[in-house]
Amino acid sequence: MAAAPLVSPGVPVPADLPLQVDAALAEDVRGGDLTAALISPEKSGRATVITREAAIICGVPYVEAVFRRVDARVRFDWRVAEGDAVAADQILFSVDGPARALLTAERTALNFLQLLSGTASAAHAYAALLAGTRCRLLDTRKTIPGLRTAQKYAVRVGGGDNHRMGLFDGILIKENHISAAGSIARAVAAAKRSAAKVPVEVEVEDLAQLQAAIDAGADIVMLDNFSLQAMRDGVALNSKAKRPAKIEASGGITTENIRAIAETGVDFISVGSITKHIRAVDLSMRFEWRA
Repeated sequence: MAAAPLVSPGVPVPADLPLQVDAALAEDVRGGDLTAALISPEKSGRATVITREAAIICGVPYVEAVFRRVDARVRFDWRVAEGDAVAADQILFSVDGPARALLTAERTALNFLQLLSGTASAAHAYAALLAGTRCRLLDTRKTIPGLRTAQKYAVRVGGGDNHRMGLFDGILIKENHISAAGSIARAVAAAKRSAAKVPVEVEVEDLAQLQAAIDAGADIVMLDNFSLQAMRDGVALNSKAKRPAKIEASGGITTENIRAIAETGVDFISVGSITKHIRAVDLSMRFEWRA
């Protein structure tokens, strides 16, 4: 398989983009657009998309894939690039082509653009607050079903980083895993014996569990809902270890407290809301028709 193309911020486009576009069109169009079929196949036009609010734009390759999947004859005039910060009422792009294609692709294309721009904007709002620290923003697995790779792509466009993509590419030992294994030490030991050569992370709820995870050889330790002082204590405890782990903070993160959390010395802060509590960016598409 050819390497994934790159967009302007240098973020690789997900390899399953065509599958996601086909699935989105299938649920909307199925056997055909009954309303667009009322329009003459000879009619053409131009559609222009503007944003009604400030945002970080994300979803350019998805938009192009949707329109071209409906009709390869469409042509684009982009006024912005992937990852650009835009202001309210700014023109994003225009697309020319057969009227039927423009009408059929409109909703699916805008659905991708408004969702992914919303995700990128949310990620950027948090990531910008970490500027000047060594801490990095991470997403989680709390994504819209079927759109995980797209949303995690949007997080990267917005300036964040990805946690594991799924259960298949990372080990995160949580309370129920610890309980089932019998202890943190046993759970980490089992993970280290696994054929999967991936980082081993342990979620802990207090400093005693943090010490146990460090002693067991965890690569990353997630501090779940620690107070600021407990985070500072945890970072200090970890710094004295023969083999310190990377420290991640999680739980109750907001734009109001993320900077203070970063300044405790943690390496990562994971925020589920940037993909879970997403608000789509308000977009508008205007049409001009030709005979």
